[in-house]
Amino acid sequence: MEMGKVCAIFGGSRGIGKAVAELLAEKGCRLAIIARNLEVAQNTARNLGAGHLALSCDVSNEQEVQNTFAEMQKNLGPINYLVNAAGINRDALLLRTKTEDMVAQIHTNLLGTMLTCKAAVKSMMQQQGGAIVNIGSIVGLKGNSGQSVYSATKAGLVGFSRSLAKEVAKKQIRVNVVAPGFIHTEMTAHLEEDQLKKAILLGRKNWPEN
Repeated sequence: MEMGKVCAIFGGSRGIGKAVAELLAEKGCRLAIIARNLEVAQNTARNLGAGHLALSCDVSNEQEVQNTFAEMQKNLGPINYLVNAAGINRDALLLRTKTEDMVAQIHTNLLGTMLTCKAAVKSMMQQQGGAIVNIGSIVGLKGNSGQSVYSATKAGLVGFSRSLAKEVAKKQIRVNVVAPGFIHTEMTAHLEEDQLKKAILLGRKNWPEN
């Protein structure tokens, strides 16, 4: 990874996205930290040092995504790398899950990633290269009781990422999906300790920085 490259991190203000941002900042990348909450994104960007950009975006809104990429291009230049770490969960048994909660998870976790990838690929094709990393989850591969909808969105990311990788490989654009296990973040803070121990073979939680 070369110094000075531009990386857009959606969901970069907390959890795994924030940890990725800290690592890339150390490597000399210029970052766009994108989150729904602009103030939190600004705090994260400020703590990373000078030269980084903070933006607010609802990834499920195509116009907002397009505007966000235009703003990044204007302030930082062409996008070299994209990290999709934005996501939500509404854990519940399917019979107790409200339809609006299903739609919210699908729109943010799956559609949102599709929209940001679509915008990023357009920019990367002009430069004849780039890299995209989509953050999935182990539950997208194994499933988990009470997370049927969330699991479906993360499983969808796997198929989407594999297919997109084949579409853009000739343009020198790499697409990968990472499926971490249970990581201690705000999204998993509500889980009981017993639930975590059952889900993790080693019986201990992991952290974004790891």
